[in-house]
Amino acid sequence: MKRTRGTMIVFAALFALLMTLQASALEWRTSWTASVQGPYPVGYPMAQPDLSLAFPDPEQGAVDQSFRMLVKPNIWGDMARIRFTNAYGAKPLTIDGAFAGLHQAAGAIVAGTNTPVTFGGGKSVTIPPGGSAWSDAVALPFAKDIPVKYLYGKKLAVSLHVAGESGPMTWHALGLSTNYISWPRAGSLGSNESDAAFPFSAVSWFFVDAVDMLAPSETKVVVCLGDSITDGHYSTINGDDRWPDELSRFMHAKYGNSVSVVNAGISGNEVVGPDVYGPDSPYNGGPSVKDRLERDLLSLSGVSAVLWLEGINDLHTGGRSAKEVENGMRDTVQRIRRAAPGVRIFACTLVSSKNSTIGEYGAAAIDAKRRELNAFIRSTDIFDGVIEFDAATLDPETGMLRPAYGPDSSFGLEPDWLHPNRAGLLKMAEAIDLEAILP
Repeated sequence: MKRTRGTMIVFAALFALLMTLQASALEWRTSWTASVQGPYPVGYPMAQPDLSLAFPDPEQGAVDQSFRMLVKPNIWGDMARIRFTNAYGAKPLTIDGAFAGLHQAAGAIVAGTNTPVTFGGGKSVTIPPGGSAWSDAVALPFAKDIPVKYLYGKKLAVSLHVAGESGPMTWHALGLSTNYISWPRAGSLGSNESDAAFPFSAVSWFFVDAVDMLAPSETKVVVCLGDSITDGHYSTINGDDRWPDELSRFMHAKYGNSVSVVNAGISGNEVVGPDVYGPDSPYNGGPSVKDRLERDLLSLSGVSAVLWLEGINDLHTGGRSAKEVENGMRDTVQRIRRAAPGVRIFACTLVSSKNSTIGEYGAAAIDAKRRELNAFIRSTDIFDGVIEFDAATLDPETGMLRPAYGPDSSFGLEPDWLHPNRAGLLKMAEAIDLEAILP
């Protein structure tokens, strides 16, 4: 067929329309998150290096200092945006010299991948106390050149410079993932792709709490909401083998890059308490779920389902009854239904803490309340489904965690019989019906 100029114009218009439709089918989807708490050093970090030289005065915080935070996107795209936070700061936080690049090793970045991060077209942003700020969209050209299957599991290096003094620092304590920090007063070093600029390491994340990727609109986001067992206590350092990580691998094997599994756990967290939380009244377990629900779940992009494992700290540290936790769960579910009616909510039964060596977690009274709460979870109709973590890990003869799930996988510590080890966390992930979560 002879193509006239008019025909070519029509073809060009159709092609442009097709490209527009394809572009419009891309939406932001949360690819990584770390629920924040603070101010530093309040929290429950494990295996934390000595940070006294990096942060001589926690009240002063970071001083003209650069950070290289390594985050592991659960899905990749060639456009990202990053949320920076001053949630528990006491003064305005100014961030500049921000970059994002493909992590190589230690504090180094793959040469040529480090890309400047801007805010409203500018090179800096000032975040008020209690606030957060999204970056502009950041192009990641390397993500176009590397097949997704090879990017999965790789880390994005998010570098930032704190101009002046940060004051009290917002962080996520139990990262169990190594990140890098410069000397105080070393200046803006984010553009430096080498490891040499960042001599200090930490296993916590500072000032960064979410990364979105531009992804097909059908991409589902699954949020794992919880306390230390979700956060990864007793998983292996830099092993990325928390139960949400294991779930992610199962999900990706089945659904490919069309699902993102993110972790919104905080070690020591509670459903109901504490009653008051903030920079002047900090608490190691972070703000309650009722107080962090908007930031750590509802504000995330493209959430399809939430898997919720929580309550044992309310029963122990908070001294609450099972009924009080039930009421807190009911209220939280109602809030999610109102704000995000399409989100499916799955409750996870609490694993045993019987005979735990930590505080009174191992007491018979706590175990009785735990079993009462599990009975509620199994019988109520407020959830879209129940995930049986208790049945998957329980030794029916002793009422404790199974013997194989007690020994510490990471640090050679004595079992605490509260936190399942790597084998137990894997077993928990195996207990999840993937098709129930994403029918």
